[in-house]
Amino acid sequence: MLESELHDLSDDSDYAAASQQQGSASVMQRTDSFQQSSSSNELEGAEIVYSKDNVAIHPTQFAISGRLKLIKQGTSLFMTWIPYKGHNADNGLSDKDRNLYTIRAVPFTDVRSIRRHTPALGWQYIIVVLSSGLAYPPLYFYSGGVKEFLATIKQHVLLVRSAEDANVFLVNDFQSTLQKTLSSLELPRAVPLARGPSDMSADESTLNENQERNDSGVNNGSVSVPQFHRRPRHKVNDPTRDLSIQVLEKFSLVTKFARETTSQLFRENQTNGFRANERRTRIETNLDPPKSSQTNLDPPKSSTVAGKVSDENSAFSDSKEFDNLSLVWGKPRQSPLGSKEWITFVDSEGRVIDSEALRKRIFYGGLDHELRNEVWGLLLGYYPYDSTYAEREFLKSVKKSEYETIKNQWQSISSAQAKRFTKFRERKGLIEKDVVRTDRSLTFYEGDDNPNVNVLRDILLTYSFYNFDLGYCQGMSDLLSPILFVMEDESEAFWCFVSLMERLGPNFNRDQNGMHSQLFALSKLVELLDSPLHNYFKQRDCLNYFFCFRWILIQFKREFEYEKTMRLWEVLWTHYPSEHLHLYVCVAVLKRCRGKIIGEEMDFDSLLKFINELSGHIDLDATLRDAEALSICAGEEGAARIPPGTPPSLPVDDGSFYYQQDDEVL
Repeated sequence: MLESELHDLSDDSDYAAASQQQGSASVMQRTDSFQQSSSSNELEGAEIVYSKDNVAIHPTQFAISGRLKLIKQGTSLFMTWIPYKGHNADNGLSDKDRNLYTIRAVPFTDVRSIRRHTPALGWQYIIVVLSSGLAYPPLYFYSGGVKEFLATIKQHVLLVRSAEDANVFLVNDFQSTLQKTLSSLELPRAVPLARGPSDMSADESTLNENQERNDSGVNNGSVSVPQFHRRPRHKVNDPTRDLSIQVLEKFSLVTKFARETTSQLFRENQTNGFRANERRTRIETNLDPPKSSQTNLDPPKSSTVAGKVSDENSAFSDSKEFDNLSLVWGKPRQSPLGSKEWITFVDSEGRVIDSEALRKRIFYGGLDHELRNEVWGLLLGYYPYDSTYAEREFLKSVKKSEYETIKNQWQSISSAQAKRFTKFRERKGLIEKDVVRTDRSLTFYEGDDNPNVNVLRDILLTYSFYNFDLGYCQGMSDLLSPILFVMEDESEAFWCFVSLMERLGPNFNRDQNGMHSQLFALSKLVELLDSPLHNYFKQRDCLNYFFCFRWILIQFKREFEYEKTMRLWEVLWTHYPSEHLHLYVCVAVLKRCRGKIIGEEMDFDSLLKFINELSGHIDLDATLRDAEALSICAGEEGAARIPPGTPPSLPVDDGSFYYQQDDEVL
């Protein structure tokens, strides 16, 4: 992929809405009521070397202001950020949420880099990236102080400005320049490597495999890492962004580049993330097989591999365990909801009598295809459940007129205007490339000059004008394709797609905070529901769960046949028994494959290849039964491990959901 194409995929237009963001999130002034006693949060015998008030994070739905500190204890430096108590209650921030976002004494031995952002409009902010590749939410300095923050750090730890990006500061980077092959800031070398594994030399591979973080000076027992992180915003020459682009561009491509880049960017340190002072509550159920002498998951020896995998021809080697589990919790799947039964769920005027009962019925059986055109709009929230037939018809006509108005905005752009409208040309070109390779094997989309392909293009272009901040990203055509196939109407398909993107839009944010929060939640659910598998992933440096990226991004669309994909989607849209059921589906598939994954001692390369090859071989009904059982088993403990606002949670309608602030002008 050419470097110019990488920029196209970034979709980082120069949005003028930064000033609106300033107005919507008013600057929080510190008052005495916001002062906190820090005695309980600071390390014993420590010295505060830097303190700054009015430092805020901006999660999906609200802004949270607090105090940032640098604390010196012995030879170690720690960073803390504690939200103010009184003020954040106005944003509906509970104590539970407050604890979730709190950054408690993270040691700089666990920090890989700090990126400084200075937007043309708005506040200066930083992004702290851990050695695991995870990142804290951007920290906005409402009252300035970034320069002093970095200067203080430099007094106590090795802080080196990156030669590739003057706004990136590497922490404790003891490697020589010659050793930085495929390091976190060398995109020009990463681009050609993406074209094939043979481009990487053996020496480069060895260097990447052997790069390790220095963890000296960590005070075990006194340091904890918060349970919520955000992915950093990425610039054109940032390989984390490049890596996600590679996944979006070529979902099935498994190359050495993917392993090397992911290993470098997302390496999990044995002392970070999921360790001291974190609650280790375990749910002891028949989810896990009887414990053996190897419950500590020492690396399996060749002599024990055969015993762990009873059926090498089956990917799902833990079926007996899951059969027992499903008998306890997972109810049998039913036949799809048909037209005759559908009538019993609505009154004479078309109102849904009991929306919960309807959603539950769809969860257990899905819908007959002829009903999808009518019911999908309800499941997606386009139509209210209490609307009548007449009200829905009226809404269709109103929304059709609104759609045509938005569509006319880009259709009326002349060629002369287009020459001066770079972002429009880029998006149009990317959409036109994507739609001609989306589901072309289906009769509905096959053949040259297929009008449905043109409609697919028109809807995506119109959406890029409807939601200009988010625009278009690869993967969106995969989500729209089944909706257009079902609705068979351009306007109806557009508005249903809009409703779906209200839930899944964060998956496509440039900083990928939506994807990161879901992968993070998935790691916590696997830790809760299958600790042996979690520990194995930890040993193999796979805790980033990046091998599940495709599953989550496009909701398993590449894993099932088209009909089964539609069945799965309508089940997920019921939000029964959990709005995050898709994460439990991930856990269910991984748990069924646990024996094969551990037995074959899969590393990241083989794991990614194995996951991709599961496409077309996953039993949907059995997986949904397992996912339901896991969701019930996890209960409130599972829900507590999913950060607030994690997609597909619906956003607060405050106009800030899709806002994406530009990076600074260098």
